[in-house]
Amino acid sequence: MTGETKPKSGTPTVSPEEAVDIIKRMPTEEILTEQTLRGYLEEGVPLTHYIGYEVSGFVHLGTGLLCMQKVTDFQQAGVNTQIFLADYHSWINKKLGGDLSVIRRVAGGYFKEALKWSLKSVGGDPKKSKFIMGSTLYEKLGLDYLESLIKVAMKMTLGRAKRSITVLGRREGEQITFAQLLYVPMQVADIYGLKVNLAHGGMDQRKAHVIAIEVAKNFDYKPVTVHHHLLLGMHVSENQRQQILQAKTAGDRALFEDSIVEVKMSKSRPDSAIFVHDTPEEIKRKLRKSYCPPKETQLNPILDLARFIVWPYLRRVGEELVVENAKTGEVRQFEDWTTFEADYAQGGIHPLDLKNAVGEYLIRMLEPARKYFIDGKGKKHLEEMQSLKTTR
Repeated sequence: MTGETKPKSGTPTVSPEEAVDIIKRMPTEEILTEQTLRGYLEEGVPLTHYIGYEVSGFVHLGTGLLCMQKVTDFQQAGVNTQIFLADYHSWINKKLGGDLSVIRRVAGGYFKEALKWSLKSVGGDPKKSKFIMGSTLYEKLGLDYLESLIKVAMKMTLGRAKRSITVLGRREGEQITFAQLLYVPMQVADIYGLKVNLAHGGMDQRKAHVIAIEVAKNFDYKPVTVHHHLLLGMHVSENQRQQILQAKTAGDRALFEDSIVEVKMSKSRPDSAIFVHDTPEEIKRKLRKSYCPPKETQLNPILDLARFIVWPYLRRVGEELVVENAKTGEVRQFEDWTTFEADYAQGGIHPLDLKNAVGEYLIRMLEPARKYFIDGKGKKHLEEMQSLKTTR
């Protein structure tokens, strides 16, 4: 762990053990590796984080609130947080019509602002996170970045590059461009170019992050990677649910990971996702038509929203989870998640009542962002995005 270029940092206000506990808490699903993380913390090595984003459509709860919830945790753990707006990666994947100028404009407008408001919504501080445009990094690093990119690419086979692309949501066998084969090597080079020793993303970024760890010997330090839960989309079907459960039971990790990517909340399916600027009416409408199997606690999209979005919010503001029975008017309060989940599994809570409760909490959580984009300074950014969606 010696020889690392240490970024500037303030002195962490928490102990190494407290920092590990904060970083491990929900929605974290995996740390590669916790031993390396503890080593850095115990040695006093400043932790520099990054999460990278393709710049594309509207920001939904998974991209926004869930990811920023983890960024908030990193801030509380004394980590330097960075949000990377990957304009060239977005261009490679032909986002926003494949127009690089539009991608950059949206990155610095709607997308950046939506992430800032998402961070505020979960108790984070946008001023404590640095927003970096990919092209700005490449201009700064010049040939050093190209050298890093080649170092990474030389350690990857063509087959490995193709398999890594599929985890970004692409099917095996789909025709791809040569540029797309550069995507993952660039992603890994970004980590080292930013001097990141704590790379963060959803479970769909795992393959790229594993490569970053494997090529560490070609650089002067080894990064830690933290992977968070992928928020389920509200379009999940019972068939998809059963297939994923079967893959999990069979221990087929590759199939399980690819299947989870298929059912995550996605901007490409607008009715399966709740966006940070959605009106109360839109939120309620989407929830009403969503999949929510009674008594089922595994792969239940609405229970997923309750657990990973609503519950952390209530814990932060010191409130209990309140659910009202629409038929009887009975109001029930839950102060711990285990009791609530068990009650749902036993049929004590009707799916419609769960949807209503989740809807009310989401409306409250998103109110500041909604006001900014619908009635405030962010209106121009939202209108531009809406225009792009209708013209492309």
